[in-house]
Amino acid sequence: MDRVALRGLKARGHHGVFPREREEGQTFIVDLVLGLDTRPAAADDDLAKTVHYGIVAEEVVAVVQGEPVDLVETLAERIAQVCLKHEVVQQVEVCVHKPDAPITVPFDDVTVTITRSRV
Repeated sequence: MDRVALRGLKARGHHGVFPREREEGQTFIVDLVLGLDTRPAAADDDLAKTVHYGIVAEEVVAVVQGEPVDLVETLAERIAQVCLKHEVVQQVEVCVHKPDAPITVPFDDVTVTITRSRV
């Protein structure tokens, strides 16, 4: 399976279990790895036979900016489902970063990574 990766998609969302997270929002960063067969697109040099990663990026940002959820796990699942709606995408790995998570000790990042496929 071939892979198309999008790294560092940034969007502001209002996800989290604490009122401050819901009110003020924060930046979320999303990395995606889309699994698909790129041979048909490469053979015909045809965008219609692969995934349009610009459209996927816009859809993912819309999910992050959209309806708030409590858990990063839920956000990752919603992003995965949006990616799998693209017919050529057979598998997706979603990594959601929450670098401004409300943690009381020094840290660099919090991530949740999931893999989903058509089955």
